[in-house]
Amino acid sequence: MDKLISRSAQLDMLRRGFSRRSLARAAALLGAGAALPFYNEPALAQLSNIGRLPPDAVKINANENPLGPCPEALEAIARAARNGGRYQYEETSDFVNLLASVEGLKPDHVMPFAGSSDPLHRVILAFTSKTQPLVMADPGYEAGQRAAAFVGSQVIRVPLRKDYAHDVRAMAAAHPTPGVFYICNPNNPTGTVTPREDIEWLVKNKPAGSIVLLDEAYIHFTEEPAGSDLVAAGKDVIILRTFSKLYGMAGLRAGAAFGRPDLLEKLRGFSAGALPVTGMVAASASLRVKNLVPERRKYLREIREDIFEWLEKNRFSYVPSVSNKFMVDVKRPGQEVVREMAARKVYIGRVWPAWPTHVRVSIGTREEMEKFKAAFLEVMS
Repeated sequence: MDKLISRSAQLDMLRRGFSRRSLARAAALLGAGAALPFYNEPALAQLSNIGRLPPDAVKINANENPLGPCPEALEAIARAARNGGRYQYEETSDFVNLLASVEGLKPDHVMPFAGSSDPLHRVILAFTSKTQPLVMADPGYEAGQRAAAFVGSQVIRVPLRKDYAHDVRAMAAAHPTPGVFYICNPNNPTGTVTPREDIEWLVKNKPAGSIVLLDEAYIHFTEEPAGSDLVAAGKDVIILRTFSKLYGMAGLRAGAAFGRPDLLEKLRGFSAGALPVTGMVAASASLRVKNLVPERRKYLREIREDIFEWLEKNRFSYVPSVSNKFMVDVKRPGQEVVREMAARKVYIGRVWPAWPTHVRVSIGTREEMEKFKAAFLEVMS
């Protein structure tokens, strides 16, 4: 356990009420990677779609970007791979400095990771407990709640508002001593936005001793302002970013956490190692491509708007997402539709208990979404 959780972090967890057994489960969480079913998006997707997919499958179940890495990122990977026998720590340092510059932050406010699942779970371990719960939206991204439950932390789920935004006032009132308020913005699975003024209200009015965890995995698909300035202003905020979504690097793993140095320091008490150099150099190369974000945002938006027009034409009810996925109400148990679509080699996302008749669909290429339309009409007729 000492290799995965530092002595100081173990003592802090015991002080917050964790048992020795909870510490062992925390070590298992950190050491297992994607093997545990609550760990990250691909693992969660496997709960619905098990086994290798056929080569002609339409895979729109895990919010991946079908465009993949940009050409500049692929070139950087090829160069770095030739020296893959070396750890190449300097590439991680370069990534941190570049990302900090892009976000208007000091480098000590940026901590690099292989994606954003790792820091999400570190935050759960560092700031929650049985008496300091994780407070999140329902439906919301489940990885954090599964990790919290696994180590024995309390989880409080607050329904989304009627406009599909996080109900920040209900969240703030949910518990007297919360540990973490988790806001995924845009939200997963709904793809909807919580307005900036609501996030600012929560940061200002939350109970003392808690933090706001702002997951911006999908922020690049929108025109919404990012929260980096909240970190620069020294607020009790940690922001998660990943290159798995718009940047198309789900299989390469690059990401970061933004926060005050004292908050990020609490994440260092848990296992860390050399980060994949391929992910680091690909992320850095992607950040340097000036038009990459707006061009990809436009590409996915046009496909999204087309599918929404088609859904309306065919009188299907959906949630008006601004992200790379959406929820559609199939008016019957959603898992039935997931299975019937899979029988037609179209693999869509899973079902959330809070919305049992909704299924989540990721935005694929134009060709993939045409195949989705054909299969969905068959299943729903």
